[in-house]
Amino acid sequence: MVGACTKRQDTVIPPWQSETTASDIYDLPQIEQTGEMIALTLTGPDTYYDYQGSHLGVHYLLAEQFASHLGVRLRIEVCRDTTELLRRLHAGKDADLGVLPLTADSVSPGWMVGSNKPELRNALQQWYQPQLLADARAAERRMLTQPRVTRRVHAPMLRRGVISLYDEMFKRYSRGIGWDWRLLAAQCYQESTFDPEAVSWAGAKGLMQIMPKTADHLNLPRDMMTDPEQNIAAATRYLHELDHEFSYIHDRTERQNMVLASYNGGISHIQDAMRLCTRDNRNAQRWADVREYVLKLKDPQYYQDTLVRYGYMRGTETADYVDRIRARYSEYARKVRQ
Repeated sequence: MVGACTKRQDTVIPPWQSETTASDIYDLPQIEQTGEMIALTLTGPDTYYDYQGSHLGVHYLLAEQFASHLGVRLRIEVCRDTTELLRRLHAGKDADLGVLPLTADSVSPGWMVGSNKPELRNALQQWYQPQLLADARAAERRMLTQPRVTRRVHAPMLRRGVISLYDEMFKRYSRGIGWDWRLLAAQCYQESTFDPEAVSWAGAKGLMQIMPKTADHLNLPRDMMTDPEQNIAAATRYLHELDHEFSYIHDRTERQNMVLASYNGGISHIQDAMRLCTRDNRNAQRWADVREYVLKLKDPQYYQDTLVRYGYMRGTETADYVDRIRARYSEYARKVRQ
C-alpha cells in the first residue's frame, strides 16, 4: 500500500512519500557502505531521458544532488511502468528510491522511499528544500537553451575549392567508410564549425564532438580528444560501427541519414522510431518516414508505447541536425570537387 506523507500547517510537503514494508533492513548505512544509491524512475521529460550522450530530467538532476550530498554514486534504473517500479521498490534491497514526476499542482508527493529505510527517509527530509527543485529546473533549462558547443566560429570555406584546414584528413578517413569526404566535412561543420578546441556542456570535445565515454570505446585517449587527426579518425570508426548496424538498408543516402541521426540522438532512439514506423506500415528504411517518429518520441503516447525501449527523446534537434548537414553537403558538392 502506498501512503502519502501528510502536510502539516507549518511545513511544505517534499516530493516523496513512504512506501512498502520489507523484513530485511537495507537502509542508509548499507547504501553508504556499498557507495551506491539505486533510484527507480520512468522515462519522461521531467524524470529521466538521454540527450545527446548525457542524461537529463529535473528529477534525475535532483536525485544526483541528493546522492552527492550522501557521498554515494547514483544508479538510475528505468522501469516500464509504475507497477514494475512499486514491485521492485517493495523488494527492499532491489532499489532505494522511487523517483516519479510531481503532480500538476507541484505540491503532491512524487518520490517514494521504502518504509524499511527510515534513515534514508530522514536524510532526505533533512536535505530537501523546495528551492532545490526550482534550482534543478533552472539548471536544466540553462543546459537546453545555452549554445550546445563553446567554439570559435570558422569560415565554412577558406578559399575557392577548399572547405577547411582539415580537408585532407576528411578525404583520407572518409575512404574507409565509403563516404563522400564533403559529407564528413559538412558533419564536422555542424558539430564544431571546424574548431578542434570546441567543447560542449556535456563534455564532448574536438572537431567531431566525441563524448569521453565514446572516446574510451573507440580507444581514443582522452588527452588526445582535441587532436584533429585523432578526433576525425575516431569519429569515422564510430560512423563505421553505426553504418554496420544499418547495413540492411541498401540505399546509401538513407543509410547515411540513419547513421547521422544515430550519431546525434543515439542509435537506440532511432531504432525505437523505426519500430514505430514499421508498426504503422511506414517505410522504416526511409529517413523522411523515420524522422516523423523521431519527432513524435516527445509525446507520451509514443515514448510510453510498448515497442519503445529507450523512452522519451528530444527529437527536434536530431531531425534538424540531419537536415542541416544535408543542406550544407549539397552546398559543398556544388562548389567543391570530390
